[in-house]
Amino acid sequence: MLRYRVAVMIVLFALIGAAWHGGLTGIGWPVVSMMLALASSYVCATSVNDIADREIDGINHPKDEGRPLVTGAAQVRDLWLLFVVAGILAVGLPLTIGSLAVGIMVLSVGIGVLYSLPPVELSHRTFLAPLTLAIAYVGVPYWAGVVAVGGNLGASDLLPMFALYLLFVGRIVLKDFRDREGDAAFGKPTFLLRYGKRATCLLSLGAVCAGDALLVAALTDRAWLAALLQLYVAGVALMLLRLYRADGRREEQISIGVGAKMGNGLLTTLLGALVLANSGADTAVQATFALALAAVYAVLFAGFLRNPDAAAIGYKG
Repeated sequence: MLRYRVAVMIVLFALIGAAWHGGLTGIGWPVVSMMLALASSYVCATSVNDIADREIDGINHPKDEGRPLVTGAAQVRDLWLLFVVAGILAVGLPLTIGSLAVGIMVLSVGIGVLYSLPPVELSHRTFLAPLTLAIAYVGVPYWAGVVAVGGNLGASDLLPMFALYLLFVGRIVLKDFRDREGDAAFGKPTFLLRYGKRATCLLSLGAVCAGDALLVAALTDRAWLAALLQLYVAGVALMLLRLYRADGRREEQISIGVGAKMGNGLLTTLLGALVLANSGADTAVQATFALALAAVYAVLFAGFLRNPDAAAIGYKG
């Protein structure tokens, strides 16, 4: 139930929050315990979501081993047990950090329940669904990372946190492309089903552009890094255009998947530069790292453009 692609992204947001506050020059137990707590909280969220959406998942993910209720590998009671155990870990692991850390994880587990289960069932709210997921996957982890290194949220966090929030909104609204058959069959009012492909792509692009603008503003003291990150944003925008023009489901999922990889590249580059700066590395060393990583992603991206038919669909939402 710990779907690693999303779990790694959640950890990245938490580590960026920690690094923004000067942390991660050394990895101690508070950081490790908070990352484990976030992972446990995510297991809680996937467990209740799979229980709530098991019929929809039967259409969208009929052979996905990550959906044990669909494949028959588990029963509903098994996932409820997993939810309880993971919830205890999520809340218990941060006890050594302090009450605020525990409270953050209680909030995280609570959002997962409110998102998936009646009577609130935010996953069935057209606009609240992606906004809530962005809070759960970006806002809460970022805050958890800040607290893990002994910091407190302040005015200096507004720009980076909301930048990452909007960038994630631009990503998560595309999840509906993967799930539209089952969503349509059960009347789930997703943004894609209500407003169509064109509006969804425009919403994603608008959120990405707004998030990018805030990130550039947050990095005014690192203009070179903000400029370099535009390469990843350009890759995401290109994939959104490709998504809009795509005809088949495979083409759509490849476009979304490659765009998501570019987003991960942006997050990893930002995190690496922050950690190096916190460790005392000069700008030349930071820039060398960032350029090297960007070159790797550029090669991968160019390879996809040359031979898109060879791309593997790895996007899981």
